[in-house]
Amino acid sequence: MDLVRSLGADEVVDYTKEDFTRTGRRHDLLVDIAGSRSGRACRRALTRKGTHVLVGGPGGRWLQPAGRMVATLAASLFASQRTVLTDVVRCTANKRNLMTLTELIEDGRVMPVIDRSYPFEEIPAAIAYQEEGHAAGKVVIGARLQ
Repeated sequence: MDLVRSLGADEVVDYTKEDFTRTGRRHDLLVDIAGSRSGRACRRALTRKGTHVLVGGPGGRWLQPAGRMVATLAASLFASQRTVLTDVVRCTANKRNLMTLTELIEDGRVMPVIDRSYPFEEIPAAIAYQEEGHAAGKVVIGARLQ
């Protein structure tokens, strides 16, 4: 929670002690990275015209998290809130995008957080650590951090 506050969050919820979808507070924007709550529960935490950005979610059999994403999107057709699915798979690393990202990082508007770095020969260990679900930032493979 201290890490999230240090990144500039106005409000931090300890998910181990509180369900943000049941607090009664409403938000204009919810960026759902963990996918640990249903789309219906997330809509409860949004204002009437709020936006739910669905980045991904927990893995599972067959098409998860794709199945969850499709179900959330389908249910959103009957709600006043907007649901947006991110397209991180087709994110293009072109010069313009990288320059924009560099500018955002240098200006302090984006604060990348790297939890751990593993060499290529320890990829299984990196994946196992990531799958535990408690990384406080990104897990990087093959990069040397200074």
